[in-house]
Amino acid sequence: MSRGILQIDLADPGSAPARCEPILRSVPDWFGIEEATRKYIADSGRYPTWCAHKGGKDLGFVTIAQPMPKAADIYCMAVDREHHGQGIGTALVRHIEVALRDRGIEYLQVKTMGPFKPSPEYARTLVFYEKMGFVRLEELTGLWPGIPCLVLVKKL
Repeated sequence: MSRGILQIDLADPGSAPARCEPILRSVPDWFGIEEATRKYIADSGRYPTWCAHKGGKDLGFVTIAQPMPKAADIYCMAVDREHHGQGIGTALVRHIEVALRDRGIEYLQVKTMGPFKPSPEYARTLVFYEKMGFVRLEELTGLWPGIPCLVLVKKL
């Protein structure tokens, strides 16, 4: 990992897409549908996006949507492939939990590929979110074409 202390900041909407794109491109096993990837990149400038960086290099980000007044959604989250397993995702989730609680948000949800369609990458994702205290709410079909969607929630 690069030198320095991991820092997390709320990205400027104008710079967020350029900061997030290289991170998403580093993890094609998770973000391999080009149309969806382009949408996540663009939406990082539309929704609040926090970036984790160290030594001048962006290492991860999380974009948050707020569908309801008391609930937020981890709309997109990724950590640069070379930096997996170094606590960056954990730091991002912990950081946004505090920021969201401070804004009166009571629930946080995340949607990921459901176990109905087994994937080693998404099995790791599920382990991560459950380790962070999220619980499985339901698995939906039809939200994403051909991909089961597992909804996980957490009370903040």
